[in-house]
Amino acid sequence: MRPIRESLTAGSLLVVTGALAWATGQPFVFPSLGPSAYLLATTRPGSIRGRELVGGHLVGIVAGLAAYHAFATGTSIMTTEPGFTTAQLRLVASAVTAVTLTTGGMRLTGTGHAPACATTLIVSLGLLTTPTEATIIAVSVVTLYLAFVALDGTDLAR
Repeated sequence: MRPIRESLTAGSLLVVTGALAWATGQPFVFPSLGPSAYLLATTRPGSIRGRELVGGHLVGIVAGLAAYHAFATGTSIMTTEPGFTTAQLRLVASAVTAVTLTTGGMRLTGTGHAPACATTLIVSLGLLTTPTEATIIAVSVVTLYLAFVALDGTDLAR
């Protein structure tokens, strides 16, 4: 049964990053990792390349960090702000800039991976903004893809 296999595959892909998160207390599981696992588990074999998946998230990380530190340093979407405040405007500017840069960057580098636009929002809205957190995101994405390669027997060179 394909739906059961795909469901188990998507969940299995998060086991390694989940174990890292549990063991270290660090955010090795974050929202955009789920859509990437879903796509890996449900998309026709060979249609998602590691270069696109990893590269897209890397573009999203860099764009998100650039936008956040240009516009919204010190703010976070997790802090409730009233409407029409400077802090909210800074977060909006950061998010819009990050998605714009991520989309352009992915198109220019041939690394289109839609979940990376969620990654860029996670960063640009102040949720994971330090160099350590950016590295954790990157390590998680690479780990997810390597888990897929191991589970699926996919050729790493793709």
